[in-house]
Amino acid sequence: MYVRHLSVTDWRSYPSAELAFDPGASVLVGPNGQGKTNLIEAIGYVATLGSHRVSGDVPLVRAGADRAVVRTVIVRAGRELQVEIEVTPGKMNRARINRGPVPRAREVLGILRTVLFAPEDLAIVKGDPAERRRFLDDLLVVRNPRYAGVRADFDRVLKQRNALLKTAGSARRAGATGDLRTLDVWDGQLAEAGAALLAGRLDLLERIRPYVVAAYDTVAGGGSPAGLTYESSVSGLDPAADRADLAEALHRDLAALRPQEVERGVTLVGPHRDDLVLHVGELPARGFASHGESWSLALALKLASYDLLCSDGGEPVLLLDDVFAELDSQRRDRLADIAAGAEQAIVTAAVAADVPEKLQGARYDIAEGQARRVA
Repeated sequence: MYVRHLSVTDWRSYPSAELAFDPGASVLVGPNGQGKTNLIEAIGYVATLGSHRVSGDVPLVRAGADRAVVRTVIVRAGRELQVEIEVTPGKMNRARINRGPVPRAREVLGILRTVLFAPEDLAIVKGDPAERRRFLDDLLVVRNPRYAGVRADFDRVLKQRNALLKTAGSARRAGATGDLRTLDVWDGQLAEAGAALLAGRLDLLERIRPYVVAAYDTVAGGGSPAGLTYESSVSGLDPAADRADLAEALHRDLAALRPQEVERGVTLVGPHRDDLVLHVGELPARGFASHGESWSLALALKLASYDLLCSDGGEPVLLLDDVFAELDSQRRDRLADIAAGAEQAIVTAAVAADVPEKLQGARYDIAEGQARRVA
């Protein structure tokens, strides 16, 4: 799998830009602030319908424009597919496959699979639990696009249930009874949607764990091993439980915590309260890992994602956004070895010297809103 062509219109800083890519390594070179990451972000958006830099779509549209369009031509098993995404803030995004419209934008998920490693990924190790939940859920969707619907269903139910809890809590504090008759219905829906998401995460963790351990050992060059455990808000969680058992456990905890939830106006149990705990040796990485260990762990998570997707069949495109300048020579060389073997790796760098020699393939200079192939 590789991206043969990228075209953007009113995307970030670009009124328009077009790039033709080949398999193998491609390097986008230019000073910071010239738009290299914007192009990487556009490719990643086609794969995930999300940005690795911002949570909303408004910043993706060039100032003064109403919408942005990203078009890609993707080659899979010798067959070309054109995918177009139209991003309009405040409205539903629209998508086309081979110029034909599809009912929902998420119909394009799974056509292009990418693994992106960027400086922002250090937050997976050092940041809040939401960063690690997002890592798991994004990878879930890349592996199995149906989880985009699972996530959307859970988020919808959670939002509705929280609104009901907040209204009921306010009424009770004002001396009224508070209408909780519909809460049982939302409990059941949250338990079902939450169990589906939780089951996916637990299965993914078991599958990716050996890849993370191996990748960390390679990147860090030995020493204390990496570890991953799932810390759930569900009491007495059995990682081997099936979806039905998980739904039952969630429903039980929702009932037990209802008084506290009404008081606080939020749902206190569910996948939105969970964490992926990363370890180096016996200690949790967050708060204890050194800067080098944190970088090694963040890199290992992305390399493990790449290896897992390869094992599923269909090698993903590897996107490396300005990371070589952040790594020491040992980690640079190990990452370069892996990227050099990828069917396609697209790399950004402020200066060409930041990119290891083995990745010096096709080169594009990025400056003043223009992308120009020079080698």
